[in-house]
Amino acid sequence: MIKVVILGGGYGGIYALRQLVKNHNIKITLVDKNTFHNLQPEVYDLIANKSNIADVTIDLTTLCYGLRHDYLEFKNTRAEDIDFDKQTVHTSEKESIAYDYLIIATGSRTRFPKNLNNLKYTNDLKKLNRALYFKQNFETQLLKKITDEAKKCDNTHIVVVGAGLSGVEITAEMAYNSRKFFKRGKFACEDMKISLVTSGDSILPGFSSKMITASHRRLKSLGINIISNTKLQNTDDDYLYLSNGKKILYSFVIFAGGIESANLTLKLDLEKNHKGQVIVDEYLRIPKYQNIFVVGDAGEFKNIKGETMTENVILAKTTGILAAKNILSLLANKKMQKSNPKFKGTLIALGGKYAVCDIYGIFQIEGFMAYLIKKYVFLRYRWPLLKYIKIGYKIFYNR
Repeated sequence: MIKVVILGGGYGGIYALRQLVKNHNIKITLVDKNTFHNLQPEVYDLIANKSNIADVTIDLTTLCYGLRHDYLEFKNTRAEDIDFDKQTVHTSEKESIAYDYLIIATGSRTRFPKNLNNLKYTNDLKKLNRALYFKQNFETQLLKKITDEAKKCDNTHIVVVGAGLSGVEITAEMAYNSRKFFKRGKFACEDMKISLVTSGDSILPGFSSKMITASHRRLKSLGINIISNTKLQNTDDDYLYLSNGKKILYSFVIFAGGIESANLTLKLDLEKNHKGQVIVDEYLRIPKYQNIFVVGDAGEFKNIKGETMTENVILAKTTGILAAKNILSLLANKKMQKSNPKFKGTLIALGGKYAVCDIYGIFQIEGFMAYLIKKYVFLRYRWPLLKYIKIGYKIFYNR
């Protein structure tokens, strides 16, 4: 029986899995160090107390049961290395998993510059445990503000370094919720400062000027201090030292200054870009190993014009589905499809029930309506998975 292994249960891996299970005559193994699929774009609702852990995760064990494929197996372990010649994945539990076809969907992580001290102690919101730690830390800062307000009103300064999508969204959510907190409680001490540091001329590099303008306007309305054309050069326990010669006394810092590929792909002897993302051919295969496909943040993908596409959930979806379809085509002796990812739109959450939305680069919506569109897109992805885990839960406990 043909063996297909998927490394990673993120968006790209899950989309690939949902395609592959349509063929019931192959053995599929999903490998992930976590027991859950993290709905990372929705973690801001968790931080804002609008949802709980169950709302932003999908259990991978019950998901696999719910997909009702006789030869589907989930292995909760870390993929440590790949032996390309022997077509084997080696795991942290000293297990060897053989494959005929392999999909690398290991995603990315926040890139922490090695020359900066103390950054390892900052909050990496791509990891659920760190997002929960941040949530607690943020709420602790709010509590500190009001604990001694009758005697003093300490200056609290939260700094977000990096003004890409993640940095902008979390900054907006913090500002919105701190304002809501102080307004509801009518506290005397409300001086909480939030700064967003960007090395570029503006926020959201790579986005359209209209999206940048709308997002910038929203951030300013929330009282966020935007520091542009400035890099973080060093840190200590109290201060951030910036390239403009200034230093900032901070309460805690979030680093959102870009991504790099996950540990596994970084260590593999493959052609990669400066982020450690694997270079693939037009069919999403590694040129040197034509039975290995790469999807999501693990790879670098270009459209038909040769333009490199920005990492996002839509790209993970399109590459995950295409990689799986191409494997099924090879098994059926059919022609594979070439990759041509297209820009379909962007959704940016900007605190509370406010968002900006760009649809196909033609229409732009901002405010509550854009927020509803964003929620619809998320629910449309989540609903089928909830159906599968509900089925899988019953199967698992009735074995």
